[in-house]
Amino acid sequence: MSWWATVALHVIFSAAVGVFITFRLHRFSFIKRLSEKNKTLSWIAVAVPVAAIGFFAFFSIFAMTILYLHFAAGILLCDLAAFIVRKATKKDFKYDVQNIAAVLITIAYFGMGWYFAHHIYATGYTFYTEKAIGEDLRIVAIADLHLGITLDGEGFAAQMKRVQETNPDLVVVVGDFVDDDTKRKDMTVACRALGELSTTYGVYYAFGNHEQGYYDYRDFTIDDLRRELLDNGVFVLEDESKLVDDRFYVVGRRDRSMKGRRDRSMKGRQDAAALTEGLDTSKYIVMLDHQPNDYANEAEAGADLVLSGHTHGGHLFPAGYVGVLIGANDRAYGSEVRGNTTFVVTSGISGWGIPFKTGTISEFVVIDVKARP
Repeated sequence: MSWWATVALHVIFSAAVGVFITFRLHRFSFIKRLSEKNKTLSWIAVAVPVAAIGFFAFFSIFAMTILYLHFAAGILLCDLAAFIVRKATKKDFKYDVQNIAAVLITIAYFGMGWYFAHHIYATGYTFYTEKAIGEDLRIVAIADLHLGITLDGEGFAAQMKRVQETNPDLVVVVGDFVDDDTKRKDMTVACRALGELSTTYGVYYAFGNHEQGYYDYRDFTIDDLRRELLDNGVFVLEDESKLVDDRFYVVGRRDRSMKGRRDRSMKGRQDAAALTEGLDTSKYIVMLDHQPNDYANEAEAGADLVLSGHTHGGHLFPAGYVGVLIGANDRAYGSEVRGNTTFVVTSGISGWGIPFKTGTISEFVVIDVKARP
């Protein structure tokens, strides 16, 4: 589906939902009183604030749709609650109560969502290994920046100063660093920020499903991004492994979406087992795979630690649970152990398209790997 067709569908759907909300809020008693004096003015008084939600279309057409949809859902849920109360108490009350409740709930819900999308946490994990890893290894994992949604290039650079304060041995970027709406200027600033990090072993990068872009209006290509990363000293791993300081491996997988996509130079990705074949399995193996949906094969391949993003931790409740339920992902957020492999899914330092997170937080992940005492 073309970009303009997608936009048109969102606008039509949002307009329909907006009309429903307008008619529903027109039941406020003070609006009814206004209607008795000036019917046109009463509709304007309701339609203008509802239409104001459309302002978010200038930020993201998807954000506008989500706001309208959740507002309508809040109204319907409050209607249901009011119906149950009426039946239980045998008492009636004005529509004002449920209308006010719906408005306040929606404002509180998305106020919280805005905060969790824009306030970035540093989430820590500590894992132990039987392998001779030597000194403790600190890894900072970043995913799902979708540059330009909640962070521009300078904003990301400011967050890298926070990352620097954690004194990482290595930093890994696990895909979806950029998006269709990312500007080349922000991309170059963000790549430079990665290159300016002072680490023991460098910065490693594995592509996600958004690096190539889904539409044609971005002012740079995946090749431009790759070149900018390399010019800033970032190790880009595309179905490749790198032995670091003869202590551990970093294995970067191509994203599962890359086969058959626009960039014909990208080959279909290899199986996890093919990437670890021939590696010295006495050494610790860190695998980067943007989408967390190949756990069984990655555990079988002998990876010790698999780092992923993609899910945004669920982003909007209850999307994360649905994704796991239908088998789209093996996990939506957090860590788990399968066999000898530890898996971590980060909710991401930002998110795609919608500047609200109601099912999770924004974060970068600080992981300490230690030899088991």
